[in-house]
Amino acid sequence: MKCKIQFIFIVKLCVFQAVSSIFFESVYQLYKESRIPFREDPYIGNRPILKEYDFIVIGSGPGGATAANRLSEIYDWKVLILEAGKDGSIYTDIPAIVSYLQFTDYNWGYKMEKIQNLCLAMKDQRCPWPRGKGVGGSSLLNYMIYTRGHPADFDNYEKSGNTGWAYKDILPYYLKSEKINIPDLMNSSYHSKNGYLDVEQVPYKTKLVDVFLDGCEELGYKPIDYNSGEEHEGASRIQVTMRSGKRVSAAKAYLESIQHRPNLHVVEKARVTKIMIDPKTKRAIGVEFVKNRKRRSVFAKKEVVLSAGSLNSPHLLMLSGIGPKNHLELHKIPVVKDLPVGENLQEHFTMPGMVFTINVSESITENKALNLENLDLWLSEGKGILTLPGGVEGLTYVSSKYNQIKDLPDLELLFIAGSVASDGGHIVKDSFGISEEFYNNVYRSIDYAETMTVFPILLRPKSRGRVILQDKNPWHWPLFYLDYFNNTSDLDVMVDGIKKVVQLGLTDAFKSVGARLHSVPFPGCSRHSFGSDEYWACATRTLLLTLHHQSGTCKMGPASDPTAVVDPRLRVHGIQGLRVVDASIFPEIPTAHLYAPTVMVGEKAADMIKADWKRSC
Repeated sequence: MKCKIQFIFIVKLCVFQAVSSIFFESVYQLYKESRIPFREDPYIGNRPILKEYDFIVIGSGPGGATAANRLSEIYDWKVLILEAGKDGSIYTDIPAIVSYLQFTDYNWGYKMEKIQNLCLAMKDQRCPWPRGKGVGGSSLLNYMIYTRGHPADFDNYEKSGNTGWAYKDILPYYLKSEKINIPDLMNSSYHSKNGYLDVEQVPYKTKLVDVFLDGCEELGYKPIDYNSGEEHEGASRIQVTMRSGKRVSAAKAYLESIQHRPNLHVVEKARVTKIMIDPKTKRAIGVEFVKNRKRRSVFAKKEVVLSAGSLNSPHLLMLSGIGPKNHLELHKIPVVKDLPVGENLQEHFTMPGMVFTINVSESITENKALNLENLDLWLSEGKGILTLPGGVEGLTYVSSKYNQIKDLPDLELLFIAGSVASDGGHIVKDSFGISEEFYNNVYRSIDYAETMTVFPILLRPKSRGRVILQDKNPWHWPLFYLDYFNNTSDLDVMVDGIKKVVQLGLTDAFKSVGARLHSVPFPGCSRHSFGSDEYWACATRTLLLTLHHQSGTCKMGPASDPTAVVDPRLRVHGIQGLRVVDASIFPEIPTAHLYAPTVMVGEKAADMIKADWKRSC
């Protein structure tokens, strides 16, 4: 049976790739005929890498791509981006296949280290932590959800000593980055039409998202624009980073559009292994990297901008001698600066098992989505079922019964017009990391059934983890430790979030489609009464899913903060010419999906760099 399932999985994946290949020439012709530049490595320079640049940007994710774009606005500044992965492709443009992308080399393939009584449903009891490896970083394989966070997130940064990071200070950067294409929001003062980052609603819409929104309204959660900064609790269809139904990665937004700037050089498949720091002056002077199996060095006249992400940025800093002194000495790395690099690791996560079976044929299943007709519609018009990012359609922000802060929700309920069983257990369960045994016990009975799911997401976790070195070999991945419930109040909030999903299932709206909570008990939890608090607590520890929102590992804070790695201008404490520009700088994780906040960081960082070097456009 196991061999048969594996065979079916391989065949389906091959068929999907073959179908996509059939249309590859067609889409190429479509782009040519419309005179829209086809993305065939347009911004990947083949010219020789110079010995020296003004700025070297490590990583091309949301922070790095944004900062590089803005820095290269100064025509006499030479800017180099070094990216470990390759350029995006037609596959990364298709929103519906986000789960498939995790099995490609666009994913670093990281996993969290095994934690006792956590991720018990996962293979080897380790939760996968997908991270983007390519031009665009994790924006190549995220779910494209555009959320900015709550104003209080940023006001709290300011209150903790991070001058210039209050909501009033960062809102202009959200507006600077955004290109809104949602008719009802075009004239909103909280949105902008002039930025690089396209924001629209998903072109395809199922009737089930209306069921979700109506159910939310029954419970008192009215329709809102969750990015307005004024309305905090409520429900909405998702706003997404798409352009005509196609993914807009950070590369597509910020690099493709400026591909002809002669002072910007993007190098793919270039793995940075060390930041070079002068031990006497404590100044970053360049980087060492490997490309085409050759070790290279390149120098920075002004600054090195580290934008490798919340997992790889601390890894590179520690390899370069910046990190906890005892940890570096343990691995025989000369200490350049003793800083708490890698600490303060935070993450949003969910329990993805709140699956409802329904009696209408409206959900997204693999056999409905992956066919030539849908692929042709997506390729030619940017419409249809393939524009749905993994089936995600709506969200609502709510407060748990434990929330002590008025108008600052601590939970997000994310609606998916399908479930882990919608593809018969072929791809989605593996992207979640779920073991074959667990899936067979719990979900095999509803393969390809009409289903919908609501994910309860913990927005303001109190639990913290850390990133540490495995050893000093740069090719060996770092180790990631995060006990999601080392602060037990996080588990209480998650259980309350699950109970709110159960309440949704009891609304008239959900009853109108015959919604019934799939109630096969999780292995190991059947000793508790199904639906009790004890059962949901056990279920949460058993089945956990990352939201790809790791952050905080290069914490921002003033010099007086012993837990800080960078100052409010994102300069590494005690090191000249080195800044960190990615989600690792957040002192506390924003109540948001992190694509938009990290782009904002890139925009703000570029302005601070220009001001520090007394330059403007």
